[in-house]
Amino acid sequence: MKYVMFYDSADDVTAKAPAHFAAHRARLDDFHARGALLMVGTFGDPQNEGSMAVFTTREAAEEFATHDPFVLNGVVRRWHVREWNEIFG
Repeated sequence: MKYVMFYDSADDVTAKAPAHFAAHRARLDDFHARGALLMVGTFGDPQNEGSMAVFTTREAAEEFATHDPFVLNGVVRRWHVREWNEIFG
């Protein structure tokens, strides 16, 4: 079982994201180094389609989001986590 977190971008994501990207990236790197974050990335049009990340546990996904600079500073409008029954992996 994996846990996929979806981020919906704020309306002005391209204006807000650069100021908070370094702190957001440091958080990504930390969770990845710990083995809790497996994959992360934006969709083709991040403004309209957002992004997603794959975590090993729901707790890790929720811990990431609740303290993520993108969430805390309004770069992300909304987020949610879904359970994912991975077939190959």
